[in-house]
Amino acid sequence: MNLTDLTYLLPELILLLAATLVFVLDMVGPKGKAKGWLPYVAIGGLAAAALGVIPGIGAQPHVVASMLAADPFAVFFKLLAILAVAIVILTAVPYLNGDTGTGDHKGSPLQARTPYRGEFYALLLVVGAAICLVTSATNLVMIYLGMEFLSITSYILAGFLRHDKKSGEAALKYFLYGATASAVMLYGMSLLYGATGTTDLAGIAAAFAGKAQVGAGLVIPVSNAATSARPASTSALGVPALILLLTGFGFKASLAPFHQWAPDTYEGAPTPVTAFLSTASKAAGFAILMRVFLVALAPLQAQWVALLIAVSVLTMTVGNLTALRQTNVKRLLAYSSIAQAGYMLIGVAAVWGTGARAGASPAPTFTGINGVLIYLFAYLFTNVGAFAVVTAVETATGKVELKDYAGLIRRAPWLAGLLVVFLLSLAGIPPTGGFVGKFFVFGAAVQRQMWGLLAIAAVNSVVAAFYYLNIVRYMFFTPAEADAEPIGVAWPLRVSLGITAVLTLLLGLAPGLLIAWATKSVQLFALR
Repeated sequence: MNLTDLTYLLPELILLLAATLVFVLDMVGPKGKAKGWLPYVAIGGLAAAALGVIPGIGAQPHVVASMLAADPFAVFFKLLAILAVAIVILTAVPYLNGDTGTGDHKGSPLQARTPYRGEFYALLLVVGAAICLVTSATNLVMIYLGMEFLSITSYILAGFLRHDKKSGEAALKYFLYGATASAVMLYGMSLLYGATGTTDLAGIAAAFAGKAQVGAGLVIPVSNAATSARPASTSALGVPALILLLTGFGFKASLAPFHQWAPDTYEGAPTPVTAFLSTASKAAGFAILMRVFLVALAPLQAQWVALLIAVSVLTMTVGNLTALRQTNVKRLLAYSSIAQAGYMLIGVAAVWGTGARAGASPAPTFTGINGVLIYLFAYLFTNVGAFAVVTAVETATGKVELKDYAGLIRRAPWLAGLLVVFLLSLAGIPPTGGFVGKFFVFGAAVQRQMWGLLAIAAVNSVVAAFYYLNIVRYMFFTPAEADAEPIGVAWPLRVSLGITAVLTLLLGLAPGLLIAWATKSVQLFALR
């Protein structure tokens, strides 16, 4: 590893240094004194990390430090993680301060939800660095360490409100499910290592394909009978290994049946943390799933495509049908997030690779994976925006039940209008970013002629539209309670809402740059 290679790790290094700086600044000075500038120090660190991504843009894909990829795919998810953390920090500032935007309790430690706000912002920077590491990993050891780094920090954030029983319960359930999923995933990794003798993704692919590895990503055919018989034995372990790996990746992406932690954790965790878990953390799960399956397990594509189709159907159906019965908005959006993961998985299952049908276009517009990237990027702004509205209502009223949104059009007209935009995007209705994401994911399935999967997805989309529009019904057509007061919104939250709303609409009206970026990010997939 040389100094040039180190430049490709600038985002991770900057985020860790910025987190350390926020921790140190939080410790200095009088105890109990509010340091309202700390979140903006954190955002400055995120801006520096975004600049640190620049050396990786346009660079030839290669491996850094033997375990990390410097490629367009990693760059995409690093920028996604940095953007997500920045918007979540803006959303969290008034939430943690108890600031309703009216000036009544601004900065008052008695009204703040926690006195440890500096730690919260620093941990968000750390979790951003964890996503950058795990989405770049090209070795099973690094994948495991990165996912544990991400998970442990997320457990702390979920239980950050120490005096809130629901927050503690959310963290405990998240930890118990996460520890189990991690152990199962690690067992799958051990099977792959035992079958192939390597933890490198390219080496694993070479072993399954009956080839010998001659360096990072370079393989040659094996001709002698002793080694050419090896793929038959390795394939016997490949299928159980990929099922066990899917448990760990599916937990992080909240795929059914590994989703049980999500509703309780989303409900009990601080709402800005819920926004993070439902977007950036989910994106990390999908990123590592795609890298492992498309690189290490590419020779087993026929097996894992069938598995992913079944998981996709189960995920979108369970998520949507359960969401119909929810009366708590955070739980409703939790099940919505599970269903959205099912739609995204269609793109992975419809990936254009060895299983492509004969006679189809050799260079398809819908590659499946570019659809997943477009979907994840649009979903980031859509879902964080929806949770930002929930944060505003919760900060002002302390309530998150569906009935508490009655008459919101009169109490906060612009909040109600923005929530309609985000809900339309979640439902995949134009002209929103959510529509473009679904269009590319479903387009890949059409190209692969997966008609049964598309029919199930279409029915699920109709079901989802019902409970999204039910929220609209409460806001516009159900009268508010007599003592309901207008809802104020603090300016950091207004900035967050403005950014997410503008980009949700912009990605729907002018998606060209995002489509080109996402397609470029998967064309040069490292180590393929």
